[in-house]
Amino acid sequence: MLLNLDPVLTGRLLLALDEMGHGDAVVVADAHFTASKLARKHLVDLPGLSSPRVLQAIRSVIVPDTHGPTLDLMESPDGLLPVQSELVEAARLDGEPYRMIERFAFYDLAAGAELIIRTGETRTYGNAIFRKGVTPIGEAAVVPA
Repeated sequence: MLLNLDPVLTGRLLLALDEMGHGDAVVVADAHFTASKLARKHLVDLPGLSSPRVLQAIRSVIVPDTHGPTLDLMESPDGLLPVQSELVEAARLDGEPYRMIERFAFYDLAAGAELIIRTGETRTYGNAIFRKGVTPIGEAAVVPA
């Protein structure tokens, strides 16, 4: 058992997040999303959880990318929905902007992601693409050769 980890983070999910490099994308998708069709590398199913809860757990172990867009949401015809506001909050962007992406363009971006996580989120448009940043590690963590 590992200490100090969010219980949402399964071993398979942690492995996929660890294998990602900076700038790589993780899709947190709702239950309606065509995840198995679009996943090219990793697909993780977390059917009992909401999209915002999963993104919150991911943010506990990775930082956002600071070189380009960090968070993309699937654009809703009804404007920003409550589930999307929750996703923005879970992403902890500290005031950085996020983008609203047209539905089919979102699918195109999602197809290039390193990891797709299909959640049990039943609210429509509960989808987000989050890009991993560079993990800050102090000089003390570097082991001399």
